Amino acid sequence: MAEALEAIKALATGFATTFKHLFRKPITEEYPEFKRTLPERTRARIILTRDPDGGERCVACYLCSAVCPVSCISMQSAEKEDGRRYATWFRINFARCIYCGLCEEACPTSAIQLTAMFETCERDILTLVYEKEDLLVDHGGKDKEYNFYKYAGVVTQEGGKGEHIKEDKPVNVKSNLP
Repeated sequence: MAEALEAIKALATGFATTFKHLFRKPITEEYPEFKRTLPERTRARIILTRDPDGGERCVACYLCSAVCPVSCISMQSAEKEDGRRYATWFRINFARCIYCGLCEEACPTSAIQLTAMFETCERDILTLVYEKEDLLVDHGGKDKEYNFYKYAGVVTQEGGKGEHIKEDKPVNVKSNLP
């Protein structure tokens, strides 16, 4: 008997909630016309950023493609005459991307960054495969002043060994011998 009363009470509570909301004015946001402001840390479309001097930040280290849980990132590396590495081609399949942000966290050069642009609906799935030219932007993204080669310790036109920012001069190992 107590179980039946409890079931009737639960059923009445559900009907009361439904009846209460039945006469409320619906809250509908007309999406294409009204776009809600997104949080600052929204993760959506991926971009490739540039150094402050205009060079590509991506050094094709393959860390973003290695950490990607759905394997939607692929690239090919090469090296210029001055010692700088770069990606000859860089491809992201947004049809597979889950926008987890792991690629952005893994990138040592801050080249790959996620933006708040989430509108990537397409009828043809092949148009969601973006090449390097589609991803490359003409700004530094979130880290505007960061230049990987000024900190990396790699010998390039930016400087030799021991000449980079926050880098000590090389130690002569022969001077440490007894």
